[in-house]
Amino acid sequence: MRTMRRLTATTTAVGMTAAGLILATGTAAHASTCSQSYLPLSDPSCTPGAYNPDVTQSTINSTICVSGWTATVRPPTSYTNPLKAQGIIDYGYSDTSMTSYEEDHLVPLELGGAPRDPKNLWPEPYSGTKTAHTKDGTETKLKNAVCNGTVTLAAARSAIKTNWTTALQVTGIG
Repeated sequence: MRTMRRLTATTTAVGMTAAGLILATGTAAHASTCSQSYLPLSDPSCTPGAYNPDVTQSTINSTICVSGWTATVRPPTSYTNPLKAQGIIDYGYSDTSMTSYEEDHLVPLELGGAPRDPKNLWPEPYSGTKTAHTKDGTETKLKNAVCNGTVTLAAARSAIKTNWTTALQVTGIG
């Protein structure tokens, strides 16, 4: 159900203002459908993660291990911003400023996460002790380990999807 709402939000986004307002719905606030109790992780029932079928262990040298490859699959903000706006509502964040979050891929593009699948996207906070910025460093280290053959793609994906805060330790690279 949540995925359908997020897809609907993507295709029928009412409008976003430069002032950073989320959605002009004209209705009362929506009850959150995703739990913040998992933070700094996403709620696995709302954001279980998804993989790009074009990225496999046998294709890493022509996909994720090619410099600049993620730019070729990264969706534009015109696609991700409506998902972020809906996700902020779904997670019930009290701070509703779009700039306080990164619409992040749970399984990062650097590890062959699905670029446009709403099951792989969520509004990850920039505040807290472990933030979207912290996760970015973990993603890069895992991608480098996959590309240099230290860790398999499957192991890196599993570790980051399960718990990005422990992924480096679980894979033995951190």
